[in-house]
Amino acid sequence: MKRKVTLKQIAKELDVSISTVSKSLRDSPEISEDTRQKVQAFAKLYNYKPNNIALSLKNKKTKTICIIIPEIIHHFFATVISGVEHVANENGYNVLVCLSDESFDKEVINMEMLAGGSIDGFIMSLSKETQQRRDFHHITEVINQGMPVVMFDRVTNDILCDKVIIDDNLAAYNATRFFINKGYKKIALITTVDYVSVGKLRTDGYTKAMMDHDLKVDQNLILKIEDTDNFDAQIEALIRDQKPEAIFAVNEIFAVTAIKIAGKLGLQIPNDISIIGFTDGIISKYSTPSISTVSQNGVKMGEKAAKMLIDRLENEEMEIEEHYKTEVIETALVERESTR
Repeated sequence: MKRKVTLKQIAKELDVSISTVSKSLRDSPEISEDTRQKVQAFAKLYNYKPNNIALSLKNKKTKTICIIIPEIIHHFFATVISGVEHVANENGYNVLVCLSDESFDKEVINMEMLAGGSIDGFIMSLSKETQQRRDFHHITEVINQGMPVVMFDRVTNDILCDKVIIDDNLAAYNATRFFINKGYKKIALITTVDYVSVGKLRTDGYTKAMMDHDLKVDQNLILKIEDTDNFDAQIEALIRDQKPEAIFAVNEIFAVTAIKIAGKLGLQIPNDISIIGFTDGIISKYSTPSISTVSQNGVKMGEKAAKMLIDRLENEEMEIEEHYKTEVIETALVERESTR
């Protein structure tokens, strides 16, 4: 049985663009007869079967892009959407926002439903379940049919596409080093389970900072939370039993919860315990006390992701894999009342 080929593979084999292949298969008069015959013969030889995605891509523009976010609890994703909207609207594009709700199935359904011609391209941050399963077939299929995808924040090296990230490892390293430079030795980490890419990178940054400064990495001081809807008791046990001098939390929900529980246990912040969070959102600014945090600059991340996607949509010659880029957005530590 002959191997199944995609539009992208046909284009590569014949040294033409995906758009040319798609139009040739539809017998478009825009393409020379010689090229059309060559493409059609190759497709027939390898039993190419077009699908709805392939037929719609590059032939009609909807001037609409979709951003898929994994959840809406964290203010960070709202700032990314704001950045995407700004650049998209400036360039005449509408933005559709979809929520995967940390579900692999919902992520797949969203992409399959929209890739059939409703939108021109995707901006996405991977759901927790997708990262856990390491199943990216739905993304690969969309890309192989010529629809551009830009990943941000939660990304994977298993997919070749444009990406916008921060250096999560370095940001966590710098936050931990801030505590170390203040003289703290018993520094706790509240993080996610390792299969969430950004959580793993931030955990690695914390661990490296401790080791680089000859401090013991005590696993009892590292709390990895899986159920992000029910974790108060775990944080309370960490603070009550381990008595850390400082806590680095990988998001502001964990950070504000730690502040609430520390107060409940009679601890003064920052005198008895200092806390740094991640994402400079509304909670960090208006919490009492306000929270020192790593600023991710979500607006800038969204603007960059939208620009990369629109550039790729409007410049077909960028379809070559070698042109895929990863942009790194700078972070900064914003000091507030939860540290001294």
